[in-house]
Amino acid sequence: VQLVESGGGSVQPGGSLRLSCAASGYTYSSYCMGWFRQAPGKEREGVAALGSDGTTDYAGSVKGRFTISKDNTKNTLYLQMKYLKPDDTAMYYCAALRPFFRCGIFSEFEYWGQGILVTVSS
Repeated sequence: VQLVESGGGSVQPGGSLRLSCAASGYTYSSYCMGWFRQAPGKEREGVAALGSDGTTDYAGSVKGRFTISKDNTKNTLYLQMKYLKPDDTAMYYCAALRPFFRCGIFSEFEYWGQGILVTVSS
């Protein structure tokens, strides 16, 4: 299983970014997929999760601003981020979990990407 994130960078408060995660090495469409982040000096936290049946789970801090989605034809997971705040600054990680387990932001994901940096600053 390989997960490779892209699309990070710097943006001003109130701006938008879309992260992508290219997946390979497994039956992508059947897995639970998620986005996590870790800010400097803080623990990693779940941001959003997407089940194979389309169900979603979001952290309260991003609900209404972030949208998780995927394109099974491209084996790619997305995180559309809008109305970004300085508190959203973090390393963002894509993760995958086999379909046998419950899918949510508090699930124990098994496979991880290397992460990509998002900086929100004026």
